[in-house]
Formats: sequence, C-alpha cells, structure tokens
Amino acid sequence: MKTMPAACAVLALTISSQAFALSTHCHATSEREIAALFTRWNDSLKTGDAQKVVDNYAEKSVLLPTLSDVPRSTPAAKIDYFVHFLEKKPVGDVTWRTIYIGCNSAIDIGLYDFKFGDGSVAKARYTFTYIWDGKNWKIGTHHSSLMPEKN
Repeated sequence: MKTMPAACAVLALTISSQAFALSTHCHATSEREIAALFTRWNDSLKTGDAQKVVDNYAEKSVLLPTLSDVPRSTPAAKIDYFVHFLEKKPVGDVTWRTIYIGCNSAIDIGLYDFKFGDGSVAKARYTFTYIWDGKNWKIGTHHSSLMPEKN
C-alpha cells in the first residue's frame, strides 16, 4: 500500500465525510482489488448498456467525462453521456497508473487509451476515486480528459 499524499488524503477525507455516509470501520483492500475496479467498469462498457455502466457509480457521484464538456452529477446525466459514448464501442486500456488507499476510499490515477469500434484511439488522463459504501466499492468521482497535443 502506498502512502497517501496530503492532497489525496484531504480529497479522500472530503469524499468520505461530506458526500457519503460511510462506516467508521475501515474496509480492508489492496492495490490489486482497486485496479480490478477499472476492469469491472471497462467490462460494463463492453455490454453496451449505459445503466450497467452507471451502476458502478455512487448515487452522489460526479463524472467529468472525456468526450463532453458537461459535468454529470445525476444518474440520468451519466446515462445520457454513456448512451452516446457506448455507441462508439469503447474499450479502455490502462497504460500507466498509481493507486492510493485510504480508509473506505481509494484513488486510481493514470493514463488510458480508448480504442473505438471504428479503429480510432483516444489517449486520456483519468482519476477515479472510489468509496466503500458498506457493501461495495463505488465510483465517487471520475475525471477523464484527452491528453494535450504534443508540441
């Protein structure tokens, strides 16, 4: 387990204490388990079902998506985004990551490539924050942005 930098600890504390009602007991986890949450999310993309993708997100979560300028903070707004995103038949591949684990929260930060059904590729940065809701790991925040062009 990596030590959480102060900024990440503040973010995790904010997520766990303000936005979500979490247990005071810390759920044990590992980097491997947190990395597998991306695989779970990516597998839900492969179903083509926006609701299955959104089921990965906590009720009070925020998605700042790769291919839209509109923040998505409700389940309906997330479904709206994923309906259109899934039409492209995306498959994500993490190319670099680091994971920080806190008490009932974790942060997975990295780079990923999305390959689409038409053969195009989008390279992006991502941050997933996860919260333990007492039963499951859920996405609390998800930010993804295209990589800047190289000069």
